[in-house]
Amino acid sequence: MEIRRITRVDEVLAAGQLFDERPSRPATERFVADERHHLLIAYLDDGTPAGMITGVEMTHPDKGTEMFLYELGVDDAYQGRGIGRALVAALAELARGRGCFGMWVITDGDNAAALATYRRAGGASEDGQVVLAWTFDEP
Repeated sequence: MEIRRITRVDEVLAAGQLFDERPSRPATERFVADERHHLLIAYLDDGTPAGMITGVEMTHPDKGTEMFLYELGVDDAYQGRGIGRALVAALAELARGRGCFGMWVITDGDNAAALATYRRAGGASEDGQVVLAWTFDEP
């Protein structure tokens, strides 16, 4: 398996099956144009894209820069092989290399597979955290 940082739109679109929905060209172009946005894809030895992870660097004036693990996806056929854990570790390594002080993720409390993957990759739950969300109408 090889994990590569993806910076070209065609590479993202070619691995579209790894995302919840097929990536749109305009959103993909915007994503890859921003150096603070990161997409890593795990390829099997035969070149098949098996998993992906996205991260976004976030900077705050009094805290510095941290990596938000935006999304992790592993093709159903390749789950349970450590690909997710390897992708999380690769994003964490990238974050350290870019000077981030930490990395964080949000997932559903009943998503046992995601929680196990993140914990095996070194993540720890923070007690007392609450996530609030705003949903906006399409422009």
